[in-house]
Amino acid sequence: MQTATSKVFHKCRTQITSIVHSTKLLRSNNVPSATTCKVATKNLSYKTDFLPAKWISDARYYCTMPPTKGLYQNVCLGGTFDRMHEGHFLLLRESCRLCEGTLTVGVTDLSMIQSKILCELIEPVEVRIENVRQFLRETKPTMETDVVPISDPLGPAGWNPDIQAIVVSTETKKGADFVNETRKKKGLSELAVHIIDLVPEPSPSSSEESKVSSSNVRQRLLGTLLRPVQPKPDIRSHPYVLGLTGGIASGKTSVARRLQGLGAAVVDCDKLGHKAYEPGTTTHGQVVETFGQDVLAEDGTINRKVLGPKVFADKAKLQALNNIVWPEIARLAKAEIAAHAEAGKSVVVLDAAVLLEAGWENFCHEIWVSVIPRKEAIKRIVDRNKFTEEDAARRIDSQMSNQERVDSGNVIISTLWEPEVTQKQVEKAWSLLQDRIQQTAEKGASQL
Repeated sequence: MQTATSKVFHKCRTQITSIVHSTKLLRSNNVPSATTCKVATKNLSYKTDFLPAKWISDARYYCTMPPTKGLYQNVCLGGTFDRMHEGHFLLLRESCRLCEGTLTVGVTDLSMIQSKILCELIEPVEVRIENVRQFLRETKPTMETDVVPISDPLGPAGWNPDIQAIVVSTETKKGADFVNETRKKKGLSELAVHIIDLVPEPSPSSSEESKVSSSNVRQRLLGTLLRPVQPKPDIRSHPYVLGLTGGIASGKTSVARRLQGLGAAVVDCDKLGHKAYEPGTTTHGQVVETFGQDVLAEDGTINRKVLGPKVFADKAKLQALNNIVWPEIARLAKAEIAAHAEAGKSVVVLDAAVLLEAGWENFCHEIWVSVIPRKEAIKRIVDRNKFTEEDAARRIDSQMSNQERVDSGNVIISTLWEPEVTQKQVEKAWSLLQDRIQQTAEKGASQL
């Protein structure tokens, strides 16, 4: 029975000559264990069928292996394998060439990707494992494979006595050294180490890596529509409301300002939060009654510097405050959205840190999320708010996680890099948004 991928191959039997990155060992074929072999890339011409659509742009790195005998019975390698690219194909293909028996591939799970740039956009481990399996099936169908999730830097290479060689890139050679040190301590034979050159990125931007990498691929997703927009017939089509959210110090408000510069109106829910419990309002009285007279400043307003530590140190108290204030903020926000519509604004940004927690996404057409790494967020909070690192971490932990926000977002923006990089992301996102709004309008007109 043919797989979907195989059907594509058989349907498109046209043979093409494609330049592929192959490899050549700079040693004899009789390679003993516990040696390091430098593998250099070299252009060779192979005839290959067309590829599955998902990899068609990378055809020069992907073709069925020539029928050659491998150097080792069992070979291993590991990696993240997010959004498969030329570097992955080269690494896997060389591993296939070396392996005669079983190829073991460790794919990093959630616990090992937290330090990666834009880790929130990394594909689920199940997806990455299946992509590796599919590539190996089509590259060397006769070879046995064992593709498994790994939660530590060693994986099967650290304990499997049958593995004879490991394939790494020049960037991850230290990982192979660590594996061999560990095996030696356990009384296992050291592995032969085969090192693959990195594939250079043809034209990296100022914020991208010079090598072909998944990080570059993820960065290019910023500003694009990552999840389809779901129709919301219960809210008016005009104005088009963008719910913009993000954690503390994520740069969310700067993104809102950039959108405002492109023509959007902005509703600042933080300012509405102040307005929601001004003296004389019902919510003001409820806050004082719930949290005590000491939250009052001399002028009778709520002193947020006193209220903040009370609620952020106690989830129950934070929820109590939210239950008082959120409904009033929502009422004020809807009134401002309506006012902007009357003024002729076609796009309104609802700038709200607690957009998702409060359920305000229900009156937004799209959700945009601003993210930065935890380490960067702590640094910004310490610099801006003069918090200790511990207090900054507690403030972050009291909020929804980046991953939870991203999982609900349609468009993701990151302010991690220079301001001009953020501006380009926002401009790209705005341009694509205008296209979506136009397409929606045309679709609606055609149904009249």
